[in-house]
Amino acid sequence: MPSVHLIGGGWDPSAAAAVYGPFLEAAGTAPVVATLVVDEGDGGAQAARWAGALRRTATCEPVPVLVPLGGRLDVAALGDADAVLVCGGLTPAYAAALAPAAGELRAWLAAGDRPYGGFPAGAAVAAGRALVGGWRSGGVPVCPEDAAEDLHEVAVVEGLGLAPWTVDVHCAQWGTLPRLLTAVAGAGRGLALDEDTAVHLDGDGARVAGRGTAWLVDGGGAAVTVTALRSGACVH
Repeated sequence: MPSVHLIGGGWDPSAAAAVYGPFLEAAGTAPVVATLVVDEGDGGAQAARWAGALRRTATCEPVPVLVPLGGRLDVAALGDADAVLVCGGLTPAYAAALAPAAGELRAWLAAGDRPYGGFPAGAAVAAGRALVGGWRSGGVPVCPEDAAEDLHEVAVVEGLGLAPWTVDVHCAQWGTLPRLLTAVAGAGRGLALDEDTAVHLDGDGARVAGRGTAWLVDGGGAAVTVTALRSGACVH
């Protein structure tokens, strides 16, 4: 499996080395990074924003890959890039664009031992069971409506199968932890990431980095348990 780097959002420059650094290091020296954006009309400008964050972190060459809203990723568009960063925006749109190409994308990553980065829609869709939005469960509010991603009921769909947890993002800032608890209750494990916080997975395991908390949720038993993990902690 390639290394996988899940970022919970946020634009604090002081956290950039922690959240992007391991991803860029895994990509090699002066890597070419495909910055994948689902284009809602301002895709070029959004890709430039992530390019700036990457360039401020380490020497690299970000190359925008724009997928039209409603379209599907053509993995050939990633070319010979050394890594891919799947960026942010409307999470259901990212799942619709990437999930049909999940097998091809995993093969592309494996063929070049390329790292995958996700920020933060890209973090959510990295899961096998991707939590893409919603703010109600059975009609009952479980998180702020502003975090709903244009959905009403909490929605879990097919993802990329790159991360062993169902992932939610903007956790402390948007109040999304209850949504994740709802999504994984009786159905496995979840990971909620605060902004400016990442979990980096590689052959040596998974580790938290950044300024906030990674909330590890175990919903497989009779009760749901939550463990708060800060920078430097291992995720088991």
